[in-house]
Amino acid sequence: MSSLGDSLVIAQRNVLRLTRIPEMVVFGLVQPIMFVVLFSFVFGGSMMIGGSTSAAGYREFLMAGIFAQTVTFATAGAGAGIADDMHKGLIDRFRSLPMARGAVLTGRTLADLAQTTLTLGVLAIVALLVGWRIHEGIPKALLAFALLLLLGYAFSWIGALIGLSVRTPEAATSGGLIWLFPVTFVSNAFVPTENMADWLQPIAEWNPFSATVQACRELFGNPGVSPSDAWPMEHPVAASVLWSVLIVTVFRTLAVRRYRRAE
Repeated sequence: MSSLGDSLVIAQRNVLRLTRIPEMVVFGLVQPIMFVVLFSFVFGGSMMIGGSTSAAGYREFLMAGIFAQTVTFATAGAGAGIADDMHKGLIDRFRSLPMARGAVLTGRTLADLAQTTLTLGVLAIVALLVGWRIHEGIPKALLAFALLLLLGYAFSWIGALIGLSVRTPEAATSGGLIWLFPVTFVSNAFVPTENMADWLQPIAEWNPFSATVQACRELFGNPGVSPSDAWPMEHPVAASVLWSVLIVTVFRTLAVRRYRRAE
């Protein structure tokens, strides 16, 4: 309970910081909205989904991928924030206080989760305006959003580890984005995996990102493609939860260990 209390105090500190620097929230909203508009209206009429090149059909296929990309791209901001605190010496002050070692990182990731929740809510409204719809009911849609937030929380621990491992916020931002592009684009987010090269399809199908996207399409009732024989594509909800829990377990352990050894 003491560790939880420490984590919530740090989370509150980071949330208050966001309210005092609102441009951070605004800029975080602009990028996903641009992705929705550009992919929907620029590529929508040229993508074949389920044997059709309907722009409306592609928009519904696309949105689960855009949602997942949005929550994972928040990783770069998480890493940059921790690197900035390290650079300013704030982490050293926290380490000198009688508080749980993992509380600083847990609080930071919880604050990032709160910001991601806000961004996801605004993005869902924009998606509805461009034609995206939910077809399986509110309970399943809420489960889909919960899976997205769980994935975003898991990836934020990767960002935390990167932020603790570099010396400047700029390096953390670059390091946080470099690996995200192959993870998000070598997946089923924007095109069906069956259109990829044969050697690339298994990589995309076993990608944790793809599992969450596939799970969200099923829960939203959005059009998709027939799942492959890969286990994550046949059981996407279970695969999404397992991948996210595994990522949190591994990278939280590594990040807390790195935090203890940080200079």
